[in-house]
Amino acid sequence: MKSFESLKEIIYSDIRQNLRSRWFWAYSILFGGFVAIMFTSGITESQIIGFVGLSRLMVTFMQISMAILPIYVLISTVRSVVGDRENSVMEYILSLPISFSSYFWGKLIGRFIIIFTPVFIALSGAVAWASLTNIDVPWDLFFLYSALLASLVFFFLGLSMYISAKASSQDIAVSTAFIIWLFLVAFIDLILIGIMLRMRGNPDLIIGLGMLNPLQIFRTGSLILFDPQLTVMGTASYYVLDTVSRSFFIAFSILYPIGLGFLFAFLGNRYFNRNDVV
Repeated sequence: MKSFESLKEIIYSDIRQNLRSRWFWAYSILFGGFVAIMFTSGITESQIIGFVGLSRLMVTFMQISMAILPIYVLISTVRSVVGDRENSVMEYILSLPISFSSYFWGKLIGRFIIIFTPVFIALSGAVAWASLTNIDVPWDLFFLYSALLASLVFFFLGLSMYISAKASSQDIAVSTAFIIWLFLVAFIDLILIGIMLRMRGNPDLIIGLGMLNPLQIFRTGSLILFDPQLTVMGTASYYVLDTVSRSFFIAFSILYPIGLGFLFAFLGNRYFNRNDVV
């Protein structure tokens, strides 16, 4: 019971701290403003692969989220543990009856709430406005896209907390996060194409390796929701659709990043406890 109370205190403390940050409000306004701009620009009236209205807006929203969320989560979170350690904030917090695990998981949960909430509110705001203006709301896409966004945020949070727990300084943590982000972004297309052309390897094997990348999984999962045949992916779609069913891949695209996020978070918490960083 005491550990649960201390966990809640860390969550509330982290949320209050982030609410005072100008970066949080800039990030929130960015997503809310982006949805407003898309409505005023008439994007709901355009059409792509048969999708029009709110579905068209959601497709664009997901692509923008894939570009913004990973780097924001990494840069804003990798400083959390190592920053508290360098500033002696952790020493003060852990002098209270709070365990290492409560501190670690409380920071992670607090960050998830503060990062995912503005994205979900922006998406929900689009649904609310569509309902008021008599635009059909694809509720299945809304819930699935929300789950995809939550899984993407959680993966990068778990990774960020792991980096933050192991890094010896904030500069190293930020540099590591930036390099990993560049690698994941490049591995979506550029590295895979280079390997295929250079090594003339088995395309199925190379595409399978690419699917280990959570960003690629997120991208493919968001595409397969509005394009069941994955025509925009070209020949790579044959490998995906011939290997697994559409419903299985959608479930995998949600659960796989969450599982990886838990793995990195568990490893980070274990390292954090073992090394007694205070």
